[in-house]
Amino acid sequence: MIVGSTGQIGRASVEALLSAGWAVTSLHRGTTTQPADWPERGVVEVRADRADLLAAVRQAGGADVVVDTVAYDDTHARQLLDLAGDIGSAVVISSASVYTDDSAHSLDEATGVDDFPDFDGPVVETQPTVPPGTATYSTAKVLLERTLLDDGRLPVTVLRPCAIHGVGSTSPREVWPLLRALDRRPAIPLAYRGESRFHTTSAVNLAELIRVAAGQPASRVLNAGDPEPPTVAEIVGAVGATVGHEPELVLLDKPSTDGVGRTPWSVPRPFLVDMGAAERELGYAPAARYADAVVETIAWLRDRLAKRPWRAAFPLLETYYGDLMQNYDAEDALLASRRN
Repeated sequence: MIVGSTGQIGRASVEALLSAGWAVTSLHRGTTTQPADWPERGVVEVRADRADLLAAVRQAGGADVVVDTVAYDDTHARQLLDLAGDIGSAVVISSASVYTDDSAHSLDEATGVDDFPDFDGPVVETQPTVPPGTATYSTAKVLLERTLLDDGRLPVTVLRPCAIHGVGSTSPREVWPLLRALDRRPAIPLAYRGESRFHTTSAVNLAELIRVAAGQPASRVLNAGDPEPPTVAEIVGAVGATVGHEPELVLLDKPSTDGVGRTPWSVPRPFLVDMGAAERELGYAPAARYADAVVETIAWLRDRLAKRPWRAAFPLLETYYGDLMQNYDAEDALLASRRN
């Protein structure tokens, strides 16, 4: 059973598990319609809130594994633990934002260069995390993790993805470069010289990791990131290539005072995760590189954006990024100042 089956993680997970021969139950609230071909492919649809998860599982006669793509805090953890005896194991999505550097800096508190996390290299799963609690997104995720893993009644694989991308996202970062490519912007300013690397996680790679974890139940924590995580410049290039656009990249040392050059992946220092544990423990191998996986995402985004403006299609983007998504006037002013 997949909880949150119609979101970007859930959709990809249904496909991965179906392809591997699993019988899949799709549990969602009905806010987003599931793909029309799922029923004919054997997917059983259950429309319910996660608060009714125990009843849904028991009505289905139990499950070998529950994949929870939307769990957030200890309340959700206890809902899953109540399934012990009715299910074999669980795979639960957390976040790589839980990590802190050796000075206790984390993504939640970062405001700039001085307090952005500084890691020696790709982060391993034993790196310290923020404390569990309810103060922030990341502390709530740690509370989720600890509640699940400390209980012991149920084998639980906790996965920590990074910047997730894929079909079905409610806040797709790829809209930022896609807008500029579709509008044929001749030059695109990029802060930190376009070298920022904020680890991406394709939904199809995350789904593949879910698939292999589901087949090898145990209690563990694993990172989830794309192979060869791209720089911002490479992301802009990959997205542009899907629509035949190759702009000049104007490389800035840092964002301007009004945010020109900042993208949804722009960070002053690399934020990368190590994938060695998943490879060693599960035999995991990624399903796609970023440049390949993003092709399907961009096709889906273009279809959505052809029907309505980006603010209407993805209102969360304005909440998260505001005018940075399409701040063309400020970009043009900065580019003109550099030519003068």
